[in-house]
Amino acid sequence: MLEKAKATVDAAKEKMQNAVTHLEEELKTYRAGKANPSVFNGVMVDYYGNPTPLPQVSSITTPDAKTMLIQPWEKNLIPKIEKAIMDANLGFTPQNNGETIRINVPALTEERRKELVKKARTAGETAKVSVRNARRDAIEALKKLQKEGLPEDSEKDSEDSVQKHTDSFSKKVDEVLAAKEKEIMTV
Repeated sequence: MLEKAKATVDAAKEKMQNAVTHLEEELKTYRAGKANPSVFNGVMVDYYGNPTPLPQVSSITTPDAKTMLIQPWEKNLIPKIEKAIMDANLGFTPQNNGETIRINVPALTEERRKELVKKARTAGETAKVSVRNARRDAIEALKKLQKEGLPEDSEKDSEDSVQKHTDSFSKKVDEVLAAKEKEIMTV
């Protein structure tokens, strides 16, 4: 029974870690005024009838802090890539020279910065909800184990452990958000 309780706590901890990792990955796509190729991870290009992420059909480089260069693997993709970037509404205007697509990264307006912070906070709240859901599921599983014969003190210890993990990961979400907000608001 103790192994099952430990496995339940470990599973909850893993779910909480996944929520934080997902938040960090999502926040990487938020543009903070400097060229960052990961903003294109969610941009889908029509590649022979299949929606394909932009980084899988081209090379994306940053020659300097305010410019990104997209080199498609196939030249016939240039118009489709331009359309996908425009449709993604990232605030970029692609310019092509027949070989590559150049994107000049404009400085963020105050309004856009506030919008990004709000979006980041929403993503952070979603991550916290995932952490709390993992806690709830673990505590329900532990109570069920107690009914099946897990000693009450072991169940309480496991619940305390789950709560400590919940507090720790909630704090981590706050730290990740604070760092991203600072990055976004830095002019």
